[in-house]
Amino acid sequence: MDAAVASGVRSRVSASPLLDRPRVVVFRSALLGRSEAFIRDQGEALRRFEPWYVGCRLEDAVEVPVERRVVVNTGGATGRVRELLFKFSGRAPGLRRRLQEIAPALVHAHFGPDATLVMPLARRLGVPLVATFHGYDATMADRAARRSFFLHRRYLEHRAALQRDGRLFLAVSRFVRERLLAQGYPADRTVVHYAGLSLQRFQPDRAVVREEIVLFVGRLAPEKGCLDLIGAMRRVQDDHPEAELVVLGDGPLRQLLERLARSTGVRCRFIGAVSQEDVIHWMTRAQVLCAPSVTLPTEEAEGFGLVCAEAQAMALPVVATRVGGIPEVVADGESGLLVRERDQAALADRIVRVLRDHALRDRMGEAGRRRVERCFNGWTQARRLEKLYAEALA
Repeated sequence: MDAAVASGVRSRVSASPLLDRPRVVVFRSALLGRSEAFIRDQGEALRRFEPWYVGCRLEDAVEVPVERRVVVNTGGATGRVRELLFKFSGRAPGLRRRLQEIAPALVHAHFGPDATLVMPLARRLGVPLVATFHGYDATMADRAARRSFFLHRRYLEHRAALQRDGRLFLAVSRFVRERLLAQGYPADRTVVHYAGLSLQRFQPDRAVVREEIVLFVGRLAPEKGCLDLIGAMRRVQDDHPEAELVVLGDGPLRQLLERLARSTGVRCRFIGAVSQEDVIHWMTRAQVLCAPSVTLPTEEAEGFGLVCAEAQAMALPVVATRVGGIPEVVADGESGLLVRERDQAALADRIVRVLRDHALRDRMGEAGRRRVERCFNGWTQARRLEKLYAEALA
């Protein structure tokens, strides 16, 4: 930031009588999808900055503070036109005026396509742009992205400008950072920043007796590998007839997965899309979480594996695949067991091992909790994020 722009930011910050802390615009095109509570939680964990949540439209699956929420599309046909105008041209006069009133010190966009969408607005405001890459936005091959949704195609067109003008690029894992560097992101401005969890919210209840439940939490889409888990559960239930697979989540493969479970005789409950509180409830009851993610032909892979971190915070052992950022989250042989992707026999073997061995479950559960406290503590990660913000503003 040059001296004139920095002076302008400081004057806007000091001029607002309501501004106790520098404000940061947390931008996501849709505020916020059901699986994106981590964006709200990260913002609300800030202490040195005040988060304002800005997007094209309100998804409302995850609530954000209404007094700090701004959307382009406020409803009706007019709102939809405003949203489309912003997405196709980058113009949103009403949003720009509102943000000038808010006077943010910086803009933090989540996902690469969202960063290129809000980049012209950050430029007009004269503030730094920080972008977090979570997974598909860094891992999908360009050939596939060119056939993807509009904002992703637009991202490819403007990626070079983002690499040049973005102040800081945050990767949710070392795996994601390596992908970004291979695409031309500058090494000195591309850093790893792990997601953090609220250790108060994700708190194991050791008074609850865990049941023979194998838990899956995730979108029912090809990359999450639930097809392999249902195939593995046939073998698991041959050894543990009382074991039950509980599937939390929804998606395009749900009907196929339900038919497969019925046709193969797998005892399985499909609960559907649930709240974070429901996830915690089932993680309290289960004996093992399974995250059998796979790498797609488009090269998309799990960027981090947040559900694995959540399970470990709940002292729940994890059986997962060595895909993407998962090996950075789960310590193989300590807090969980990792296998090759698409290996149903190995998946079943590790699940059975955890179900059989009570002492192993306890040991891995406690190791997982300690790992999250050490590596993915929400309070610690929020302080690190604030330090990164300060460096971006320096």
